[in-house]
This record gives sequence, C-alpha cells and structure tokens, in this order.
Amino acid sequence: MTLAPFTLRGHNPDVLTCIANLSNDEVFTPPEFANQMLDTLAAAWADANDGADIWTNPDVTFLDPFTKSGVFLREITRRLTDGLILTFPDLAQRVDHILTRQVFGIGITQLTALLARRSVYCSKFANGPHSIARSFTTEDGNIWFDRTDHAWGGGKREFRVDPLTREEIAVYTNRKCTYCGASEGSYARGDDLETHAYAFIHTDDIRARIAELFGDNMQFDVIIGNPPYQLGDGGGGGGASATPIYNLFVEKALALDPRYAVMITPSRWFSGGKGLDDFRARMLADHRFAKLIDHPQLYDVFPGVKIRGGVSYWLWSRDHEGPCEVTTKIGDEAIGEPALRMLDAYDVLVRRNEGVRILDKVRANRVDGESEPLLGDVVSARKPFGLTNQRGKATPVGLNDPVLVYGNQTESYMERSAITSNVEWVDKWKVLLVKAHGTSGRDDVTILGEPVVAGPGTACTETYLVIGVVDSETEARNLAIYMRTRFVRFLVSLRKITQNITRDSYLFVPRLSMDRVWTDRDLYERYDIDSEQVSFIESLIAERPSNDVPGSDEDGDE
Repeated sequence: MTLAPFTLRGHNPDVLTCIANLSNDEVFTPPEFANQMLDTLAAAWADANDGADIWTNPDVTFLDPFTKSGVFLREITRRLTDGLILTFPDLAQRVDHILTRQVFGIGITQLTALLARRSVYCSKFANGPHSIARSFTTEDGNIWFDRTDHAWGGGKREFRVDPLTREEIAVYTNRKCTYCGASEGSYARGDDLETHAYAFIHTDDIRARIAELFGDNMQFDVIIGNPPYQLGDGGGGGGASATPIYNLFVEKALALDPRYAVMITPSRWFSGGKGLDDFRARMLADHRFAKLIDHPQLYDVFPGVKIRGGVSYWLWSRDHEGPCEVTTKIGDEAIGEPALRMLDAYDVLVRRNEGVRILDKVRANRVDGESEPLLGDVVSARKPFGLTNQRGKATPVGLNDPVLVYGNQTESYMERSAITSNVEWVDKWKVLLVKAHGTSGRDDVTILGEPVVAGPGTACTETYLVIGVVDSETEARNLAIYMRTRFVRFLVSLRKITQNITRDSYLFVPRLSMDRVWTDRDLYERYDIDSEQVSFIESLIAERPSNDVPGSDEDGDE
C-alpha cells in the first residue's frame, strides 16, 4: 500500500505547486498558503478547546465545497494521519477512517473533481485498486461532482421566424442565471463542455443540498477553501464584464453554521466590488469573524494571477462574538502589529490598522461642536455632464455655442446643447480628477491623478469626476492644491482598493473652506497627526507632481 502524499512529504517538487491556474476566476491555492490557513484554524481550535490539537480528534469533519486541486483536503488528511497515530495505530485503518469519515469535498468541475480525488485518494476512482481508501463503494468517494445546469431567467422576449417551419416563434435573449448571474450567451453549452454552474450555490436550500450529497445527519465542523471568484455576465464592451460570485459561496458556507469557516477571497469587498454593497454590510456587521489576514499586494499570494486589490483570508468562528484580529502582510512579512478591531466601525473595511487610528482622529474633529462636512457628498456621480467618451472638434470654429470638453487624453469642443446634465456647472470654476488611476503594478503611491482646474465654459466626459464647483479661480486652484496633498490622497486610499474611483472614494476627506491654501503641514496640525503617523502616511503616499498630462491616468484593464 502506497501513501505517497503523506510519507513522502519532503519530495520535491510537490506536484500541486506545478499546476497552472485555469483562469483568474478559478485559482489553485499553493500548498504553502493552504497550510498557513490550516495553522490559523489549528490555533483557533486550540484557543477554544483548552489547548487541544484538532488533528488528534477523530470526530472533526471537514468540507471543501469548491475543491479544485484537492490541496486543502490533502493537507488536512496529512495532518490527521500524523495526529491520529495513537487512536489508530494501523496506518491503513487510520487513513481509511480519515478519508471515509472526516474529509469531504465538492468539485467545481469534472476535471477538478478528478484532480482532487487523485490528490487525496491517490486515484481518480475512490474505490479503485490504487485508492488508499478501502471502504468506498462508489467512484466519487466523499469528493462529489455532478453536472449542474444554470437556471436562466429574465432577458428580452423577441419573435423570430423558424428557418425550417417558417413559423414565428418566441425566443428570449440576454438571459442570466437566477442563482449566479452568469450570461446565457457565454455559459449555455453542450453536454461536452463544463457549465460552471456550481452546485453549492445553485440551490435555494443549502442544508437540503448537503443532506442530498452526504446524508441527512451531516454537520460539518470546518468549512475551508478558495471559491471561484467571478463569472462573465455578458455586459461591458464585447461582453467582457464579470459578476463576483465568491460572495455567494461565502453566504452558503456560513448558512451551514459550521464551528469554523476559513476562506480566501479577493479583497475588493472591503470597499468596492460590483454588486457587493449588501454583502459587505453583512460581513462587517457579523462579529463572528475572529481573524483576517490581508495581502494587499498584487501577485503576493498567487504569482502571475492579476487580482486587483489583493486577496485575504479570514477565520469565522460560530462561538466568537467581538472584535476581529486584523493583520496586513506584504510578502511573508506582517506589516505593523495585528490589531483587534470592530470591522463595522466604518461603512467600509479600512485595511491598514495604522490608517484606522489616523482616520479616527480626522472623523473626531469638530468645528463649533459639529462634524466636518465630507468632500464625497459634493463630488459628482459618473458622467457629470451626461457625456460618455464623445470627442468633439479640435477648434470651436463653426460652433454656435462652443464648450471646451476635457476627455481621455484629449480636449475638444462641442455645442453646449450636447450637455445634458449639470448644465449650470458649465460656466463655473471647477476641479476635475480622473475616475480611474493606477496600473497593474504592485504599488500605487500617487492614488489620484493630476487635478485639472477647469474654468467657465468647460465640461468633461465620463473620464473625469467633478470634485468641486466653486465661485472663483482662486478657490479652484486652492482645491487642486488640497487634492495634491499627501494627507488627502492617503484618506482616499483608505477607500480605494483598485484603480477605480467613485464619489464614495472621497467620503473620508473633509470638505474644508477653499478661501486659503492647505498644505500637508497645515492638515497634520489641524488633525493632530503625530510624527509617527506622518511618517506612515508619507511612506505610502508619494509627492504629487503637477506636470502630468491631464486625462492620462485611466487604465481600462479591469
């Protein structure tokens, strides 16, 4: 009997470190990172159980409901194999007990289910002659997969002529899955292709689904894994838009009420993410999150996989009620000290602990006993003048009532009649900033683009947001200087998790009077920012050069 995954742990290389990712949406977890998550679980179990070792418990059950390579199940099995040696001295009996009674998984595709079984059972068939489990009677064992179909709904009803019968028939276009939001145009496939309709989230009753798969009395103690991140929803240019789905997996997992859940997800939900506002509110309000380890740097966890905003993993404990220990890591190193925080202190999750202490000072400042107004309350929405990416004429010659329009790396002239929103702003002084800034690089040290001071007779396309509308050129130039300060850009950075910038990104920035020039020194003094905090801000935020080309910051790569 061969137990290679367990007895040859030191063998190099580990095959699961050599597998290429399927896509940016379904990402394989490196074994080293999976073990960090398991270490976090083991420490939490010991803290809650008088120092007990979870790996010596023969009754604890584990589920990876979105297994891909099988790395979590394999590493759990390896640890249990070592930990249960006194309970089951016979190696074959010990492994069989672990695989048949403690370790369970749900494959996300046929391919990954086979891969996971190969990793865990040493055979793609759980009951095959090469399997290290001996009691299974089915090929799947405890790693289940069955093809699931999407549930198409909505869409537009159209009438077309059947080319064979010439009869008019009703068809529906642009339908989406009612469970996951996938586009029918992208995921309605034949039987020979994967549907990516994940069984774990395509159900109205997750408890009934689990009972169907693993038995009526199955209650998992630990749910752990790395879910698929998103699916195409048919929107955007060329249908390139995608909808997050990792939130659906998280909600289903927590609905099973395990003792612990440990999951890795993109960090966009902290302060952004398409359609994630309600999910974020629920996550922040749930005080059962005990630990959160944040990796903000691109590529730190998944080399070569572009997950904007980084990733994080967290431990949720059914019996925990209180603050969450938050740790930020760059590479393998923790940055600053872990901090116990109530995650719902603000409407978004501020990812740096040092940043929370600075923000607390800013928000506590009072003027005549009143809280300071916020800049985000006056910043424009997207398409401030109703223009998308139109480009006008190079000169105003021939136009009846020309308006200078700032666009993406361009300036042009359009008729005033082309302006459909905020017409009253056209003849005011205003400051513009691009709504997307930053690239795919590891560090964003400028946060915002170069402010554009736009005088009367001007407007902009959707490339820009209007940061403020003022009465004079002096106020406009002072506002531009204010937006260049490190202090302001630092406050924006606390809400800006990708290159995209919305009016909400400015909701931590005070709206001060622009009848004077505000420097960083003035702002540090106003908000009692101490020297250590100043050093922290200036270690993250570079000085803002004022000679950038207006409108050149936008990066269309989502």
